[in-house]
Amino acid sequence: MKKIALFILFLVITSCSKEEVNNDIDNDGIENNIDNCFQIANPNQEDKDGDGIGDACDDFNDSDNDGIADEIDNCPQIANPNQEDIDGDGFGDVCDTTPSNKVICVNGFAGIYPCNNYDLLLHIPLSTFNASSANDSWGWTDTSTNHEYAIIGLDNGTAFVDVTDTENPIYLGKLPTATVNSDWRDVKVYNNYAFVVSEANNHGMQVFDLTKLRSVTNPPQNFTAETTFTDFGRAHNIVINESKGYAFPVGTSRSGPYAGGPLFINIQNPLTPISEGGFRNYSHDAQVVTYEGPDTEHTGKEILIGSNETEIVIVDITNKANPIKLSTISYANVGYAHQGWFTQDMRYFLLGDELDEIRLGNKTRTVIFDFSDLDNPQLSFNYFGPTDAIDHNGYVKNNTFYLANYTAGIRIIDITNIANKSMTEVGFFDTYPTNNIAGFNGAWSVYPYFESRNIVISDIDNGLFIVKKSQ
Repeated sequence: MKKIALFILFLVITSCSKEEVNNDIDNDGIENNIDNCFQIANPNQEDKDGDGIGDACDDFNDSDNDGIADEIDNCPQIANPNQEDIDGDGFGDVCDTTPSNKVICVNGFAGIYPCNNYDLLLHIPLSTFNASSANDSWGWTDTSTNHEYAIIGLDNGTAFVDVTDTENPIYLGKLPTATVNSDWRDVKVYNNYAFVVSEANNHGMQVFDLTKLRSVTNPPQNFTAETTFTDFGRAHNIVINESKGYAFPVGTSRSGPYAGGPLFINIQNPLTPISEGGFRNYSHDAQVVTYEGPDTEHTGKEILIGSNETEIVIVDITNKANPIKLSTISYANVGYAHQGWFTQDMRYFLLGDELDEIRLGNKTRTVIFDFSDLDNPQLSFNYFGPTDAIDHNGYVKNNTFYLANYTAGIRIIDITNIANKSMTEVGFFDTYPTNNIAGFNGAWSVYPYFESRNIVISDIDNGLFIVKKSQ
């Protein structure tokens, strides 16, 4: 600060008229414009530290001679006059003893990863989890501590990572698979419990108390489930309607009583799940909501939207003993009706067709339906992405659609103008930089619901990623 003050004073002095100027203010025989300390007499111009400021004027330490006083220098021992701090940790880049996890998206890349408008905050490879592949992902926020936890499905279990501080993530441990390994595992959360299903034979539904993550002292550790619900064996996916306290395993055995259709399981007491029937119509994936959309006839009802391979089915499941099919809808050039999600206002439903890119040669296609009338849904339009990659799981938050796009990573799509049949990609982060072909590698799922706005990505081949919109 002293240096700045002296410089300003010098400018003031030299900007005055000749009549007002004292050219040697300290009367040491050295004119102000060449005096390295023009306010204090120093006729010999001593400058032991070589900082350009005379010793008589030095009133602060500057150990690295970079012009920044030690007490405000973010790296006082190594010269860094521009004070660069790319990771924002308070330590100058040249002084960081450990590399930051954060990699800024610059000129289309964050390190080796293609990107646009999204930075890499964290990457944990599969080797850390002692796993061969990853699959689904979800998240949990502990409302008692505000800690954020990433949950990632693996071929051999389910891993839990405290990602509150992405510079210091903590791999807390793994819940091993209930039976054998499987490439397919799915997890959702209700009331501080995780519910895990798998296509592993006889796996059932594991129930895990997430509050145990608060007290892990020696990570990582092997966890055990609080209970395993075994009224069914394998399931491809699990859906939860948190507002009602029901879980819905889907993609169960086609030879079962509901032919692979959704099962209705009361989890209001998570440790004692209760079967309450099902709906006989195979579903690969689904969304279940307490309906608050534009079709006022169905306001307050519990509505299931099933993505059922060749069609979408809409079912009123308010009365679990008597589910009522409201409608079905298909569309041209069906590859595989895989998974979909409502817009925030529940007017539109965004469906990912998983196989049309392979079977029909499409660019990534999302099929948008107008669900203003649940009894008579209508096709609205098709959105095509910029690559050949296959779309997988997609979720909506506010006016943004977050799409796990396999080999093309995740795509971030603005749906503000969806009513005008317009969607616009505004960013992406490619966790699988090898290629963008129509293949089954790369980003499996995405979780965009943390308050921090950090986004969880599970990559089949490369593990767990956390990304965030660039500042």
